[in-house]
Amino acid sequence: MEKLFTRNYMFVVFANFLIAYGFWLLIPVLPFYLKENYGCEEVVLGFILSCYTVSEFCVRPFSGYLMDSFPRKPIFILCYFICSCIFLGYILAGTLTMFIILRTLHGVFFGGVSVGSNTLVVDVMPSSRRGEGLGYYGLTNNFAMALGPMTGLFIYGHWGYQMVFVAGLISCIIGMTFGSLVKTKVRPPVKRPPVSLDRFILIKGLPVSLSLLCLSIPYGATTNYVAMYAQEIGITAPAGYFFTFSAVGMGISRIFAGKKVDKGYVTRCIKAGCYPVVLAFTMLGLCNFIVPISEILSNAVYLATAFIFGFGFGIIFPAMNSLYINLAPKTRRATATSTYLTAWDVGLGIGIATGGLIAHAFSFYMVYIFGAVLCVFSLIFFTVYVTPHYERNKVQNN
Repeated sequence: MEKLFTRNYMFVVFANFLIAYGFWLLIPVLPFYLKENYGCEEVVLGFILSCYTVSEFCVRPFSGYLMDSFPRKPIFILCYFICSCIFLGYILAGTLTMFIILRTLHGVFFGGVSVGSNTLVVDVMPSSRRGEGLGYYGLTNNFAMALGPMTGLFIYGHWGYQMVFVAGLISCIIGMTFGSLVKTKVRPPVKRPPVSLDRFILIKGLPVSLSLLCLSIPYGATTNYVAMYAQEIGITAPAGYFFTFSAVGMGISRIFAGKKVDKGYVTRCIKAGCYPVVLAFTMLGLCNFIVPISEILSNAVYLATAFIFGFGFGIIFPAMNSLYINLAPKTRRATATSTYLTAWDVGLGIGIATGGLIAHAFSFYMVYIFGAVLCVFSLIFFTVYVTPHYERNKVQNN
C-alpha cells in the first residue's frame, strides 16, 4: 500500500488547518461585532456577511483555471499571504465601509487558498488512497470548526474583538510557513484551447452542483446564525459547543467514509449522509418548541443535533470532493476542485443572505425547517439524476 502521510501531505494539512482556524475564529463573532459596533439589523447582517462568500464564489473558477495552467504553489502562497494581511486590516479598519471592503477581499483570496490547498493535497497523495486522504485532510477543517468558534467566542468574551483578529493573524502566519515548505513536482506546461466557459467550470460537474447547492444553503445559515438562534430561543448551552459537537460528529464519520469512497462507494456515501443531515435541520428547527417545555431537554436536543449535523456532512464531504475529481482528467483537477467549492460557496452565500431575511420576516426556526426541505430535494435529485450521470461520465484511473 502506498504511503499516505508524507512530509508534503502533512505540510498541506497543517497549512489548511491554520487558515481554516483563523476563518472559524471570526464566524460566530462577526454577527455580534456588526450588531454591537455598527447597529446592523438581521437583514443587513445577512448581506454584509455574504459579501465574503459572494467574492469567494466569483474568484474560484478563475483560481482553478490559473492553477491548472501555471505552477500552483506560488499562486497558493501569494493568496495565503494576502489573507494573512487582511486580518491586520480588520484590526486597523474603523468604518463599516472599510470592513465590507476587507471582508470582500478576504473572500477573493481565501477562494484562491482553498482551491490551492485542496488541489495540492490531491497532487501529493497516492490516487489509490484519495478518499482516505481527503477524509483526513478534511478533518483539519473539523478541528478548526471545533476549536475556532469556541476560541473566538472565549477571546471575544475576555479581551474583545481586536484580539480575535490578532489570533487569526498569528494563525495564518504560521500556516503560511508550513505551506511554503511543501515541495511539488514540476508539471509540464499545459496547452489550453481558447478561453471558454469549460476552461473555468467543469461542465460535467454542473448536475451535482445543483444537489450540493441545496445542501450548502442551510449549512451557511447554520454556521453563521446558530449562535444567535440559540440565544434568541433561550438555549443555555454555550454557543461554541454546537461547533464542537458538530466537529466531533464530522471527524468520526470522515474516518470511515473516506475508506468507503476508496472502495468505490462514492454515490452511496453521499446518499447515506443526506439522511442524518435532513434529521439534523428538522431537529434544529424543532428546538424552538422544546425550550418552553424543558431547558435540559432542549440543550440535549441542541447538542445532539450538532453531532448529527456534523456526522452527516462528514460522510458527504470527502465523497463529493472525490466525485468531482473523478469527473475530470488529471490536467483539470484544480478546475474540478474550484467547481466543487464554487457550488458550495454559492449555497453558503444564499444561505447567509436569505437566512437573515427569513429570520427577520418569520423566525430563525423557519430557516432550518426550510433547510430540511431543501436537503430532501437534494437527495431525490441526486438519486434520480446525478448518480446515473456520474456513472456514465466518471474518468477511470484518475
